[in-house]
Amino acid sequence: MELIDQLTKNLGVSETQAKGGAGLLFKQAKEQMSGSDFSKISAAIPGLDKIIGAAPSGGGDMPGGLGDLGKMIPGLGGAAGGLGSLAGLAGGFSKLGLDSGMIGKFLPIILSFVQSKGGEGLKNILGKAFK
Repeated sequence: MELIDQLTKNLGVSETQAKGGAGLLFKQAKEQMSGSDFSKISAAIPGLDKIIGAAPSGGGDMPGGLGDLGKMIPGLGGAAGGLGSLAGLAGGFSKLGLDSGMIGKFLPIILSFVQSKGGEGLKNILGKAFK
């Protein structure tokens, strides 16, 4: 899968970590978006159901250190108050052997990938799910 290849190459993570991390983020987005918006994302990204299926179950409790995550993710405008939805992902990333800082590294790659597949509008729809 093209997205998983980009994540493994750019972040130096394993394929399992790339699929799991992307799966956690897309699963979170799906919970935050309307069904029609998510279906647009799903249509643009082949195999998205498999990616979501690779997410570890249960996000777990949030360890500290996510307060500045919004500032680290370009395009989210530093809206740390809206990162409650991402904060719950820290436990899932931990299960993958990744620290919570990796969330901020996965997100720009995923947003860029979605933009390359479905344009700026689709990227913006997905980005709103993380605010």
